[in-house]
Amino acid sequence: MQTHYTADPAPLVYNGKLYLYTSHDEDNSTWFVMNNWKLYTTEDMVNWTDHGAVASYETFDWAIGDAWAIQVIERNGKFFLYAPVKSMDKKRSAIGVAVADNPYGPFYDPLGKPLISVSDGDIDPTVFLDADGKAYLYWGNPDCYYAELNDDMISLKGDAVRVPMTVASFGKREANERRPTLYEEGPWLYQRSSLYYLFWAGGPIPEHLGYSTSKTPTGPWKYNGTLMPPEGKSFTNHPGVVDYKGKTYLFYHSGALPGGNGFNRSVAVQEMNFKKDGSIAPMKMTDGIAKPLQNLNPYQKVEAETIAWSENVKASENKNVGVFVTAKKNLAYTKVKSVDFGAAGALKFTARVGTTHNSDVSMEVHADGLNGPLLSTVKVPLTGGNNRWAVVSNTVSKITGIHDLYFVFKGKAETDVAFFDYWMFTK
Repeated sequence: MQTHYTADPAPLVYNGKLYLYTSHDEDNSTWFVMNNWKLYTTEDMVNWTDHGAVASYETFDWAIGDAWAIQVIERNGKFFLYAPVKSMDKKRSAIGVAVADNPYGPFYDPLGKPLISVSDGDIDPTVFLDADGKAYLYWGNPDCYYAELNDDMISLKGDAVRVPMTVASFGKREANERRPTLYEEGPWLYQRSSLYYLFWAGGPIPEHLGYSTSKTPTGPWKYNGTLMPPEGKSFTNHPGVVDYKGKTYLFYHSGALPGGNGFNRSVAVQEMNFKKDGSIAPMKMTDGIAKPLQNLNPYQKVEAETIAWSENVKASENKNVGVFVTAKKNLAYTKVKSVDFGAAGALKFTARVGTTHNSDVSMEVHADGLNGPLLSTVKVPLTGGNNRWAVVSNTVSKITGIHDLYFVFKGKAETDVAFFDYWMFTK
């Protein structure tokens, strides 16, 4: 994700699509300034569509801030969002639950109060629905807790249980550390075959990712070592693990974007590989997924906020068009991968665009590189704002087969060169 600073990835697979919920670091933060949660989706693991903010700390009337790491799970057609926010009452983190009828929201708070409020470290909830129908919620920093949820998913079956923080379960810290084990925060519960995995962020700072395994979802847990060592500009990390289309993926965050640091983080993903004994091959941060799982169809409307890579582009949303992107400067661009034009090819390119500048502003469509073959150019007309738009079209140079596309904006303006809502080709 390059159009916002994002962190704390929480993947969900539903009806053949991968939904990725993230927290959102506000630009230029010098602390964990986070007000809402964002949603991205994909079907190919390389082109991601931004659906904007789906909830915020204001979803909970009893909260006053700190929209930190969430997870969303589906059960019986309902979607449950478990969120740590700062409680107005106790002025510390508590975990609430919000519910929606679809993964995009809107989410509402059915309780009007916290679901979890047992310690000063009630953050980073992860929820897991087992094959026997039982649901479990894990959370916590510096201690790890769990509780079983009732079938309604918004109430607890019994009291919270503190996970024994033993060296056998979570590894040993150095003798001069104030905590005996490596566990720090960010638990994520996952199952593969008959083995349960508890992934977590471990100390000392900067955090690494570690994992423990068990034959039951409630332990006892056995420490299995480091999954990903500390890397990059972020001193925190947060795992999210999911199976999708026959592969297993690890989501995490770093500070790899321009301006990135421990308070301006960026979500990333790569494939995980398991050994025969259930252990996981150690991982290092990479450039992510290179090969898409399927091709992109250019002959249907594609949202401009569907992006594999971009530079100098920001995402925004309003009531007129929903989510759109803004080219912030000359030569800003977005890229989508593996676009399949078929054997016949395309005749026309159409896009919905706008600008506030009266000087010449254009969008060029290139194949396979920023300076690759020029397929089409459209003039971006003066519309007067991102609440007013124009649909423009032009002919296309002959192209067939599968290509990456680059949408490159050109204009003399120093900022906010153009707005971009959607695009499509005509056969």
